[in-house]
Amino acid sequence: MISRRRLLSLAGASTLLAACGSNTGRGGSGQALSQWYHAYGEPGVQQAVERYAEAYPKTPVEVQWNPGDYDSKLATSLLSGRGPDVFESTLQISSVRAGRLVPLDDVLGTAKSDFTASILATHTVDGRVYGIPQAVDMQMLFYRRSLLDKAGVQPPSTVDELIDASRRLTRDGVRGLFAGNDGGGGVLGGPALWSAGLDYVRDHEVGFDDPLAAQAIGKLRELYASGSLLLGAVKDWAEPDAFTQGLVAMQWTGLWAVPVVQKALGDDFGVLPFPKLTADGKPSVPVGAFGAMVNAQSKRVDEAKEFLRWLWVEKTDLQEDFNLNYGFHIPPRDSIAAKASKLTSGAAADAVKFVRDNAKASNPPDWTSVMRTAFYDAVSRVVRDGAPADAEIRGAADKARDELKRLYG
Repeated sequence: MISRRRLLSLAGASTLLAACGSNTGRGGSGQALSQWYHAYGEPGVQQAVERYAEAYPKTPVEVQWNPGDYDSKLATSLLSGRGPDVFESTLQISSVRAGRLVPLDDVLGTAKSDFTASILATHTVDGRVYGIPQAVDMQMLFYRRSLLDKAGVQPPSTVDELIDASRRLTRDGVRGLFAGNDGGGGVLGGPALWSAGLDYVRDHEVGFDDPLAAQAIGKLRELYASGSLLLGAVKDWAEPDAFTQGLVAMQWTGLWAVPVVQKALGDDFGVLPFPKLTADGKPSVPVGAFGAMVNAQSKRVDEAKEFLRWLWVEKTDLQEDFNLNYGFHIPPRDSIAAKASKLTSGAAADAVKFVRDNAKASNPPDWTSVMRTAFYDAVSRVVRDGAPADAEIRGAADKARDELKRLYG
């Protein structure tokens, strides 16, 4: 499984410790800028980032490749004061409040408007940018065209249509939908909120403290209880095996699966955002992006910022290479995504459109681990155990409100 996908279901925290599996680009010793990456699962990424570092003309850059629990290692190293000069992570408001990150608005300069707004927002706190997005991952609904045609089912555009389609497509040994072995609670909680025009957090307030939230999560329970979901698959939602093997007519998975699905099914599939529930709701796709960041404790902040400007602002050829030649991702810059040949047709082009029109942050900076755990534990109890949605969501909202008071006063 591509480790980058954890962006969309977990919060990638901050930074790491030292010598866990290091590999270097040019330079070494204390005179090189230190740059950390987590261990991407796609073949070739490590060699690519080392090649980028080697090509930087101004300062030696030493790349450390970090298998294992990157988030914990990174957090430990930053807290110890021995962290890297440059690293990749998702943005958490706690890191900003603690003064661990350097604002990068001046690094982006005029290129800021070229970054997809919804993606850049995931690296922004209080109007300041702290991470330069590197690659966009997103999730969407895959459906088998031939199976829908055979059943006389149209691609669903509302949540009720999705539930009905899943029921009607459950036939001849095929289940209607696979959204994870937990019944979808782990990946569809956010899309359910967005389908009703709600959100995790909105303007420093709880975004799901609304009766519609219980209705939206209740629909996931209705889907679970319909008997149309595949459960107990050998591989979970992040892998498209259940879909490509014909076990289901629809599957919730990610953009990264498009090449595998195309190879297996040809043109016999389409993709959709998660549908809307109400007239005020909107279709949605969860998005996430690691961002390149500068350690505020670095003794070489200006050099680190200059390196990030070169790599993630100026070198558009390397940015396209990073996104599309090792796995399958969307460049966070609109100009690069628009001209990338791999993204101009079929499901990939649809995905680019979904990100432009329907993207929602899977882990916004002020959606803390406490809030996330409270919300998804509540969703799980509703979906799998049949617990009352109104009481569960109200309890999660109370915990989220306490966290937001801690953050914002």
